[in-house]
Amino acid sequence: MADSSSDSVSIDMETPPPSGKDNLIKTSHGSLSVTIYGDQDKPALVTYPDLALNYMSCFQGLFFCPEACSLLLHNFCIYHINPPGHEFGAAAISDDEPVLSVDDLADQIAEVLNHFGLGAVMCMGVTAGAYILTLFAMKYRHRVLGLILVSPLCKAPSWTEWLYNKVMSNLLYYYGMCGVVKELLLKRYFSKEVRGNAQVPESDIVQACRRLLDERQSSNVWHFLEAINGRPDISEGLRKLQCRSLIFVGESSPFHSEAVHMTSKIDRRYSALVEVQACGSMVTEEQPHAMLIPMEYFLMGYGLYRPTLSVSPRSPLSPCCISPELLSPESMGLKLKPIKTRISAGII
Repeated sequence: MADSSSDSVSIDMETPPPSGKDNLIKTSHGSLSVTIYGDQDKPALVTYPDLALNYMSCFQGLFFCPEACSLLLHNFCIYHINPPGHEFGAAAISDDEPVLSVDDLADQIAEVLNHFGLGAVMCMGVTAGAYILTLFAMKYRHRVLGLILVSPLCKAPSWTEWLYNKVMSNLLYYYGMCGVVKELLLKRYFSKEVRGNAQVPESDIVQACRRLLDERQSSNVWHFLEAINGRPDISEGLRKLQCRSLIFVGESSPFHSEAVHMTSKIDRRYSALVEVQACGSMVTEEQPHAMLIPMEYFLMGYGLYRPTLSVSPRSPLSPCCISPELLSPESMGLKLKPIKTRISAGII
């Protein structure tokens, strides 16, 4: 990482993020894997991935984006929480083990914070992980500084989603992480532009995700899926959130309408919506550069980051790609308002 006497932070494109420290934390609802990156004297940023993913397969695109990595590690110590049994090398959860509820999963996060002696934290979650962190913020309001949510859920499953998940659940239970399950999950995560077709091959990120799914224990994914498929609607409690929220959603995400609905339920003074064009649910992997400027302005509202980021000349990030209203001082920071920005897939 390059250093500078000024306030700007720059990082070489080929410089990977530093390695993390793995911890297995015992909670009242079972053990949980937590990987820590950065200086533990800094404020904490807690992440939680989507179904069948761990921190590496869900957030590596964002944290390997040099500008985003420097932005986040400059301000935070990162605590990557994996869903039960989703860490690398995890043993299979027995079928006899009871399925945890989403409330149990949220309570586990509180126990992790207690273990590390953490107070209020910033939270970042993707889809199912975004739901768990939002529920955590509703149950433990004093422990959440802000929410950065990617293609979040907030309603109970629709009949379509419930049936879709039930099919996947049965396939996982009887056939494991088979080809059909992987295709259903990849459709959940990515837009058709990167999933490929008969004429266009899969992108590298989809191929990498497919390989990582092979490493998941199917019974562990089944347990998490059952919890998420039994989630209650938390829409009406969103107005009681006492923290600011920054919501990203890909316009091709199957959960796009849910993210818009969620934004409408949160106090508009403290929330912002960023829609990313030609992108699926997992913006952190498919178009991580689209998250940088909105996150930078969001963090300015907490006094956590000085806005003199030095962008690598080789970065495809360009301010001209961002909606002008996002760049106005009043659009983010102490007073947030609903916004929309479109990132063209051609520049990423």
